[in-house]
Parts: sequence; C-alpha cells; structure tokens
Amino acid sequence: MIKIKAEPLTAEAFAPYGTFTDVLNPSGYHIGGEFHDFYRDQAKFYTDSLLPVGLSPLTVRRHGYVIDAVEWHNHTCEGMMPVNDDAVMHVSLAGGSYDVHTTKAFIVPKGTLITLFPAVYHLTPLPVHEDELHALIMLPERCYINDFCSMDLDEDSRFEIEL
Repeated sequence: MIKIKAEPLTAEAFAPYGTFTDVLNPSGYHIGGEFHDFYRDQAKFYTDSLLPVGLSPLTVRRHGYVIDAVEWHNHTCEGMMPVNDDAVMHVSLAGGSYDVHTTKAFIVPKGTLITLFPAVYHLTPLPVHEDELHALIMLPERCYINDFCSMDLDEDSRFEIEL
C-alpha cells in the first residue's frame, strides 16, 4: 500500500487545490474600527449553483488513516474548518482518472478554513490528536445530492496517510 506523508499547510503547496485562512489568527490586509478588524476575502468560495450555501456540522470518529475512496464536486468549491482539533486532509487534482501518485495530504490546523476548488478529489477530514473531530463544512444546499461524485479505490490506488 502506498504511504503518503502529511505535510504542513502552506499557501504555495496548497495553491493547486484551493485557498485557506487562519480564522483564529488572521493576518494581512484588513479594515476595521476601534472594536473590530475585518479580514475580507481571505478564502475564496464559488459555485455555479443558485442555491444558498449551507453550513453543516461534521463529526468524524478516529478510525485510522487508510483511504479507500474519494469524492469530488464538479461545479462547486467545498469549505472545511476543523473546530476542536487539527485535521489531516488528502487532496488530488482531477484530470481523467484518479492517480494516487498525485495525492498529497495536509495537516490543517484547527480554526483554519480551507476551500477546495471544484473537481479536487478528497474525502472526510480526519482527526490528528482527538478521538473525535468536529468540523464545519460549507457546501451549496443539497450539493450532496446534486453535485456529489464518489469512487471506491481499487487495491492499487488505496493509500495510508502518515502523520
């Protein structure tokens, strides 16, 4: 089985797959006043759907780091923010058929909002330290019905993430 080493989340390494911002420790250009700072447009999210974007809680129980399936959305981004723990997230660019050799895994610090571009292969974020990860997922309403594709990986394409 192929092993993929999870790496730190950096703007340069993550750029082909999406954007991110540290919600708990924002930096960069902002506007504000005496009692607030607004860091605008730190992570990009877009969709070709006219449906409203839904914010959905996700709970993931620890079950190891062997990945045997992927999912993707053809017409929308997906947002994910781990709330109580760092998360490990694997990604791969779509392009014809799935190729495990193009897969990367990133450690997403808790409180960091990532946005995956359309057609990026991924699956559920996984907890790094805790037995249970709580995350916030951002998808257009009913995307899980209207723009959800998934695929079980064959034996040669399955992989294990190493922390």
